[in-house]
Amino acid sequence: MKRLTASLLVCLLTTFAASTVWANISGDSLVIQFANRTRMVIYAPDKEGIKKLSRYDLNKIVREMGMKLDSVPNGQTTISIDSQNGDRYLRDTVLVIRTNREGNGRSIRITYKGDEKDKRDTNQTVREYSTERLQRKRSSKNDWKVKTDFLIGLNTLITQSETPPYNADSYALRPIGSRFFGISFSQRPTLARGKNARLSLHYGLEINWNNFMFDNDVTVRRATTLQFPERVEFVPIQDKSEKSKLTIANLQLPVVPRVTFYNNDGRRVAHLGIGGFVGYRVDSYTMIKYGRGNKERDHDRFFQNDLRYGLMAHIGIGRTSFFAKYDLNPIFMLGQGPDLRALSFGISL
Repeated sequence: MKRLTASLLVCLLTTFAASTVWANISGDSLVIQFANRTRMVIYAPDKEGIKKLSRYDLNKIVREMGMKLDSVPNGQTTISIDSQNGDRYLRDTVLVIRTNREGNGRSIRITYKGDEKDKRDTNQTVREYSTERLQRKRSSKNDWKVKTDFLIGLNTLITQSETPPYNADSYALRPIGSRFFGISFSQRPTLARGKNARLSLHYGLEINWNNFMFDNDVTVRRATTLQFPERVEFVPIQDKSEKSKLTIANLQLPVVPRVTFYNNDGRRVAHLGIGGFVGYRVDSYTMIKYGRGNKERDHDRFFQNDLRYGLMAHIGIGRTSFFAKYDLNPIFMLGQGPDLRALSFGISL
């Protein structure tokens, strides 16, 4: 009975003492009660101090305290966490930065410890590393990939010099009707790479069609006069027609050095390329369309130069690409037709 009375008295005194201590302390506390009667009490001057505890690995702290308990006689140990040794108890933060935008699951995994300043510095490093790796991956993966582009645009004829007896009005063109169409299979290997720019070489195989639609009711024919038998003529069409055109099909090899510019996030901003092309005329024909859908075609060389070569330019803004092509040699052979050069321009899809 005396032992029971003494135990109750000790409990009352302990509870009173603890209540007095907590009553005299101003601040916030966090009490964690476990099922095995283990209690963890965390005190901080304010709520912000308790929130900052999430930066620390409490499991690591408890493990080290448990190991130290086996080596102390009274079963009590203390760990002091200050500015000198506090970093070793900070929680590891793992940043997973996705760098493959094509969705095959590859990523960069970076672990850091530190405060918000370290986090900002790490994020900046990650962004720079991610951008650099994205550009490297873009160039290395796509360098040898064959790209298919569709070229759609317009044609016009440039008179290099007056050639009697040809009159410029006889081969005047309809601006909208004279269309250009091409299919290009190309590669763009990287020659040099910087932080925000890349020099590559565009080359490939292209087949295209120049359609020159005449504004007047004329068509191209071999001369029938005995005086000038070896030349072309632009002769009037006898029957009423809806349209008349000359089409030239070419097989060409473009070679264009190209500079591509990127922003800090690795996205393409613009590109510019200037180069040339060389090719071969594979076919040419005239087409006259009459009423009710009747058409007349005449496949012939028409004294044209089979070899085609000239200059080519690429201009791009964002993902939109434009092209321009200019023939350096005339369409027709010297003295057998007007001195005309083809100029084509349009958009690349």
